[in-house]
Amino acid sequence: MASRVWRLFSAAVLAIAALALVPAGPAAAANIVSNPGFETGTTSSWTCSNATVANSPVHSGAKALAGTPAGQDFAQCTQSIIVVPNTKYTLSAWVNGSYTYVGVTGTGTTDTSTWTPVAGQYTQLSVGFTTGANTKSITVFVHGWYGQPTYFADDFTIDGPGGGDPNPPVVPNPPTGLSGTATSDTTSSLNWSAVSNATSYNVYRNGTKIGSSTSASFNDSGLTAQTTYSYAVTAVNTAGESAKSTAVSVTTPQSGGGNPGGGSLPKHVLTGYWQNFFNGARALKLADVPATYDIIAVAFADAVPSRPGGISFTLDSGLSSQLGGYTDAQFRADIKTVHARGQKVIISVGGQNGTISVGDSTAANNFANDVKGLIATYGFDGVDIDLENGISAGPMGSALHSIAAGGGSVITLAPQTIDMQSTGNGYFQLALNIKDVLTVVNMQYYNSGSMNGCDQGVYSQSTVNFLTALACIQLQGGLRPDQVGLGLPASTSAAGGGFQSPGNVNNALDCLARGTNCGSFKPSTTWPAIRGAMTWSINWDATNSFQFANTVAPHLDTLP
Repeated sequence: MASRVWRLFSAAVLAIAALALVPAGPAAAANIVSNPGFETGTTSSWTCSNATVANSPVHSGAKALAGTPAGQDFAQCTQSIIVVPNTKYTLSAWVNGSYTYVGVTGTGTTDTSTWTPVAGQYTQLSVGFTTGANTKSITVFVHGWYGQPTYFADDFTIDGPGGGDPNPPVVPNPPTGLSGTATSDTTSSLNWSAVSNATSYNVYRNGTKIGSSTSASFNDSGLTAQTTYSYAVTAVNTAGESAKSTAVSVTTPQSGGGNPGGGSLPKHVLTGYWQNFFNGARALKLADVPATYDIIAVAFADAVPSRPGGISFTLDSGLSSQLGGYTDAQFRADIKTVHARGQKVIISVGGQNGTISVGDSTAANNFANDVKGLIATYGFDGVDIDLENGISAGPMGSALHSIAAGGGSVITLAPQTIDMQSTGNGYFQLALNIKDVLTVVNMQYYNSGSMNGCDQGVYSQSTVNFLTALACIQLQGGLRPDQVGLGLPASTSAAGGGFQSPGNVNNALDCLARGTNCGSFKPSTTWPAIRGAMTWSINWDATNSFQFANTVAPHLDTLP
C-alpha cells in the first residue's frame, strides 16, 4: 500500500514539473499610453488645454480627466506615442459627456476618430488604425465641443508594440529672419524662416507669450495706434523650446488709416454669386443680373492641376445651352454692360468642390499671375476667395497683395463660420494680413449649425442673434466695420441649412449699425459702417423672384 501511494505521489510531482517546463505563449501586448487613467493626479505625459484631473466621476481607479470647453477652446488633450511602422493598433477610452471625441492623428495612413453624444454615464469608444511604412509616432487626442459642458475621460489603452525612435528629437534652433509689419493701427503681421525640426512656434510681444502658430507667420491684433512693440519667436517640438529669436520692433500708425477697398463702390454693398453652371436655379446671362447687386462674383474659376495654384476660366457649356447658346464673347460684352451700370464683377475661386491650393511661394505666384491674366482678358475687377479646403495665410496673402497691385481693386473673402471663430484660424489670419487691400469678408452664416458668438453664447443659425453675435467676433478681432458683410442663402433651396428671411438680415444690419431691431443679443457698441450683405446665389434669388435683393438692397441705402 505504501509503495503504491509513493508511486502516485511521484507521478504527480513529475506532472507538475512537466507543466512548469511548458514554454509560455506570447504575453498580451502592453498598454503603450502613458498615464492612461490619470492616477498620477496630474496630466503628465499629456498636453492639455482647459483640462484638469478630477476625483469624480471616474470609470476606474480614483482619478479621471475633466475637460471644460470655453469660448473657442474645446479642451483638448493630446499625447505623442512611439509606435512601430506597418502595425495594427486599437485605441480605446472611456468617456462621459456630450460630443466627446477620441481619435488618433499622424498614422501615416488614415487618421480616425469617433465621438459620443451620450452624457451622464461612461461609454467606451474604440478606433482601429494601421501605421504607415514610415510612421514612428502617432498622436492620441480627446476633446469636447464648442458650447458643451465638462466632459470626463478615463482608462485610455493602445494595445500593441511600442516603438523606439532611433533619431530622438532635439531642441530646435531659434528661428531666423523674423520680420514684422503694421498692417493697420491695431494689427501687425510677423513672418520668419521655418525651422526644419520645429512642430510649432511661440510668439512673444514685449517679453510675454501671446500665442502660437504651426506656420512661420503670425498676425497680432488688439494693438494701440502709434505704439512700438517688440516681438520675438521660439521654435518648439517634443524635445523642448528653443531660445528666442532676434527681436524686431513694429510701430503701429495713427488711427483712422486704411483703404475701404472697392474703388467706386458705395458705402454699403450687396454682393451676389452668379452661377457659371446649371443646378436647377434660374439660368441668367450676366447682363440679366439686376443693378441692385453692387458686386457680382462669377462662380467659379477652374483649377489647373498641372500647375500648383494655377486657375483658368471657361464659360460652362451646360449653362450656355440653358441660355440658348450664350458665348464667351457675349459674356465679355455683358461685363462691359454691368460696368456701365456701376457694378463690379469679380472671379470667385473655390466653392464647396474647389480644389485650388495656394500653399507656397510657387503656387502663390502662379495664382496671382493667372488671376491678373483673367482681369486683363475679361475685365474682372478682382477676386473672391471661397476656398473650403483650408487656407495658408502667408502664401495666399502674398498672392492677393500682388493681385491688388496688378489691377484687382475688389478683394473679397467668403469663409465658413468655423473659419472666423478665432483670429488663430487661417482665414481670419488671411483677412488681417490683407487688411490694407481687403474690400469685404462675406462670411457664410449657414450650413454650420449652432456656433459661439463674441459673448461666448451659443446661437442657432437662422436667427438674428446668429448674425450679430458672429459678426461681432470679426469686428472685435481686428477687421474694420466696412470689411464685414453678412452672407446668407437666397432661398431654402440654396443651402442645406441656415436660410432666414431677408427681413431678418435687415434687422441684423440695423442691430450692428444702429443698435436697433436686435434679438436677445445686443452688442455693446454699434458699427455704422458695416459693409452690407451677400447672398448665394443671384440665380437662386431670381428663382425666388429676387426677394433677397429687393428687400436687402433698398435697406442698405438707409443705413448710416
